[in-house]
Amino acid sequence: MLPDILADTVIADKGYDADQRVVERLQTLGKTAVIPPRRNRHCPRDYDQHLYKARHLIENFFAKLKQYRGIATRYDKRAHNFLGAIYLAASVIWLN
Repeated sequence: MLPDILADTVIADKGYDADQRVVERLQTLGKTAVIPPRRNRHCPRDYDQHLYKARHLIENFFAKLKQYRGIATRYDKRAHNFLGAIYLAASVIWLN
């Protein structure tokens, strides 16, 4: 069973291209699945390619964010301080 998903659109990679287990369940919940089809599919499913490209950009941002040691290991004990470190690192990434 899929957990409650608050978003209207679910973006995932090719590993989640399973009709019965993932895509059909999302459709019954009224969600849009943006999952590219695998290469070996007999009838490929359509998906929003522009939205999937945005997913790739977000994943690249998190990969860059994890390059900062304090964020990757979470040295800060308080959530407020950790969030401040994320804001600082994100602004440095954005400015570069």
